[in-house]
Amino acid sequence: MNSGDAPSRAAAPFWGRFHYSRAEIVADGAVHTVGIVLAIAAGSSLLSLAPFHAGPGEYVAAIFYVVALLTVLSISLAYNLWPLTPAKWILRRFDHAAIYLLIAATYTPFLIQLDDLAMARVMVAVVWCAAVAGMAIKLFLPGRFDRLAIVFYLAIGWSGTLVVQPLLDTLPAVTLGLILAGGVVYSCGVVFFAWKGLRFHNAVWHGFVVTGAGLHCAAIIDCLVVARF
Repeated sequence: MNSGDAPSRAAAPFWGRFHYSRAEIVADGAVHTVGIVLAIAAGSSLLSLAPFHAGPGEYVAAIFYVVALLTVLSISLAYNLWPLTPAKWILRRFDHAAIYLLIAATYTPFLIQLDDLAMARVMVAVVWCAAVAGMAIKLFLPGRFDRLAIVFYLAIGWSGTLVVQPLLDTLPAVTLGLILAGGVVYSCGVVFFAWKGLRFHNAVWHGFVVTGAGLHCAAIIDCLVVARF
């Protein structure tokens, strides 16, 4: 290491963790690009059709979801393609924080369907409070609790099991199947996220993310639009 590298490496404590080849970076960028294009198409369809079938609160929840999905994919694209400079460390904070935003935004359209209004409000509050806490940790305590964060992501993501019976009683069968499939895909993808020694592991992980997000987006479309025809 020469002296000119020292300031950058000191400012970017993650230096040395990234050893991706050009092919891996291109593959990862392609996965993100496909995800963003599909998210724009599906999100536009959802927001165009939902006003005719969903109530005001449901439509606001759908907007939050679409915005969160595009935010996550866009920040992730910028972070993963950004060169190894101190700015990448800043992008890392927002990338990891945005995951909590997407989890909470994904849950909201389904939780507000519950017949028990009090339970729905409590669950929405719990999910969003947990997500805000997770975002705060990622933004203000970067680099800490990274391994614990994976457990926290999964815990919030599967918190819906606390109200599984009310959800089973309320949501359409197809919606439930898509939600479950998306959760399983996300969870399986974590294996590849952690498998740092696997070539193209980052692109594979993000492929799971795009697939899981697609399944959940389809679930929201089914819940707010298709099931109401």
